[in-house]
Amino acid sequence: MRQLIDRQYKLAEKQYRILASNTPIGRMPKTFYAKSNKFETSDTKWWCSGFYPGSLLYIYEYTKDETTLKEAELRLASLAKEKHYTGNHDLGFMMYCSFGNAYRLNKKPEYKTTIDTAAASLTTRYRPDAKVIQSWNSSKKWKGPVIIDNLMNLELLLWVAQNGGDQKYKEVALNHADATLANHFRPDFSSYHVVDYDMTNGEVVRKGTAQGASDDSAWSRGQGWALYGYTMMYRFTKDKKYLGFAQNIASYILNSPTLPKDKIPYWDFNAKDIPNTYRDASAAAIIASALLELGQYSSSKDKKYYTDQAREMLVSLSSKEYTAEEGSNGGFLLKHSTGALPLKSEIDVPLTYADYYYLEALMRYKNWYL
Repeated sequence: MRQLIDRQYKLAEKQYRILASNTPIGRMPKTFYAKSNKFETSDTKWWCSGFYPGSLLYIYEYTKDETTLKEAELRLASLAKEKHYTGNHDLGFMMYCSFGNAYRLNKKPEYKTTIDTAAASLTTRYRPDAKVIQSWNSSKKWKGPVIIDNLMNLELLLWVAQNGGDQKYKEVALNHADATLANHFRPDFSSYHVVDYDMTNGEVVRKGTAQGASDDSAWSRGQGWALYGYTMMYRFTKDKKYLGFAQNIASYILNSPTLPKDKIPYWDFNAKDIPNTYRDASAAAIIASALLELGQYSSSKDKKYYTDQAREMLVSLSSKEYTAEEGSNGGFLLKHSTGALPLKSEIDVPLTYADYYYLEALMRYKNWYL
């Protein structure tokens, strides 16, 4: 694993130089379509805008390459203005995966100010009568949608509350996590993608999906967000209910009859055309990273189980099947992720968050298990 991690980080450093050359200043990489040789970028308001600088910072942390750090700082500068963004719930992804890592590695006061401001912006979407953070704005389809992904943004609030910020941020995070625990899960601990709330009283209007195979299916990346989210909640609170819940979600994922031998999930655990459908490397990367942290809080037997499962995922992701050859894939590291298949969006392509959580998982394995 030490050799694998070293090889993958050195490849990432080279690939991300290509990614930098493909991405104009003020834009962020989004994906690459190999068949048409088309590279796609986003503006900094796109929910994934924090993953590219975040990945650069992980690469710098491992390689100590100053060129990579300079590129990260350049991209952070263009992202900083989004600390005031209130258009959806994604401030944690955008500002904590980027500036959170930057502050962890280099305690610049301005980075912390950015993180603190982002937390304040995120709480504007908190609906006190329902005790949840509204993910997307109301539409014809959804009154008060909350998606499982939203758990990931609570890390921003909890970190700020723990580091000198307003304690109301912790209260908001706990309320949201508890409402999600009560309303988002089925008896088998699989998660719905979207729960639609009446924000005046917290009543559930309906449960459905935007990116899964059906309203009742287990969209793979959503299961990853849930596992990661409650493991992270335990890190901050040490409340055993979150740990137990994360372990139950892990059990659902790892015992799924549709989880392939190489441990890289299909895009939905209940997709109708398994095995003749797409994988989602991003789901595997998120799950692997979460399992490695879950192992830190579990008994020695469970720790070994979670670590072994995560290692299998990382070995698969590091193979030629999922890792791009140097100079290919538009500069991205991983292949075969699925953004939103029902929306015909980003199918079997590289994605910034797949790379980010993969690099995070490799770093966690190195720091905790080697």
